[in-house]
Amino acid sequence: MQWVQDPSQSNVDNLRNLRREASRHFRNKKKEATTEELQTNRKTKNFRDLYWGIKDFKRGYQPRTNVKDKKGDLVTYLHSILAKCRNHFSQILNVRGLTI
Repeated sequence: MQWVQDPSQSNVDNLRNLRREASRHFRNKKKEATTEELQTNRKTKNFRDLYWGIKDFKRGYQPRTNVKDKKGDLVTYLHSILAKCRNHFSQILNVRGLTI
């Protein structure tokens, strides 16, 4: 609220520091939860989930592209994403009668 009321450089720096600390806190919490889940999978001999979890943990953060429909809603179903991309590229390429 201080930044909104008075956007001075000191308030901007304070806000930036608070956001950085919050991001660091939640990143550490996520790492702890992931390691606990990996340990649980190891103890229960659930090796498939263990190896997938190790692979994801080692890979780190991977940004995902967001696909939205015409209304602006996020499309998460794979077939809907593929259909949207197919329609988009067929309109761009202006190809009639060709199925991609």
